[in-house]
Amino acid sequence: MSVRIISDSTSDIGVEKANEWGVTLVPLKVLFGDKEYRDGVDLSLERFYEILEEGGELPTTSQPSPDAFVEIFDEIKAAGDEAVVMTISSELSGTYQSACIAKEICGYDKIYVIDSKLVTLSLQLLVRRAMELREEGKNGKEIAGLLESDKKNFSFYGVIGDLSFLERGGRLPKSGAVVGSMLNLKPIIKIKEDGKIKLVGVARGLNGAFSKILKMAQADGADLTGREYCIGYTGKPEVLEPLEAYLDGKLGKENRLTSSIGTVIGTHGGPGCRVFAFSKKR
Repeated sequence: MSVRIISDSTSDIGVEKANEWGVTLVPLKVLFGDKEYRDGVDLSLERFYEILEEGGELPTTSQPSPDAFVEIFDEIKAAGDEAVVMTISSELSGTYQSACIAKEICGYDKIYVIDSKLVTLSLQLLVRRAMELREEGKNGKEIAGLLESDKKNFSFYGVIGDLSFLERGGRLPKSGAVVGSMLNLKPIIKIKEDGKIKLVGVARGLNGAFSKILKMAQADGADLTGREYCIGYTGKPEVLEPLEAYLDGKLGKENRLTSSIGTVIGTHGGPGCRVFAFSKKR
């Protein structure tokens, strides 16, 4: 009996890395008007951000249907395997509910569904934790129990790069976007323990934002010495270079994972966001 690890596309692992890690991804949906795409399947991230930068109406995102999970769960049941399923925070999406409905339809008690209360790279690090526990020989029930306890230790901070996308999405008045851009202000967001994304600060310039993020992480009790962490970006890869340069001098790059950020943060924050995710303790 093997343990299958399943997450959704908001973990921003990507298909290639998921195959390498032995992780199954269930895609959310991205809707541009009446056009619907499966996140990371029918629409590449490169094309997604090209469409955003072309202007027009911002897209919306939608959770997978229960059927998307049922197909996978039925396969696991037929094989007599176990599964640990980690979804985006239920405060941000109905994906967790879809997975729970699918489990009921499947009628198999060796599937363990976890509301991670996380999103993007912090969810990715929780998946990494599940992989470690699987490699240690833990069964599905043991892994799920440990993840329920550990998930509160994972967090991420993000720096919004382009205020115009907050204004386009109705989250910032136009006057605020104009003034903020003139003053080079960078809003900082965080995933809270309740699974909601909150604005937690504003800094002047990128280095000011990066410095403030590290101070906030340390105030959270994070000891990042020698510990795996993850950084990411929305849009073009070169936007990550300032964060890489900053963190190389603070944390080194030996334990760093790097990922592009998908549609959930991308829809609301636009291109140019930088994200930093970590585990406060292990």
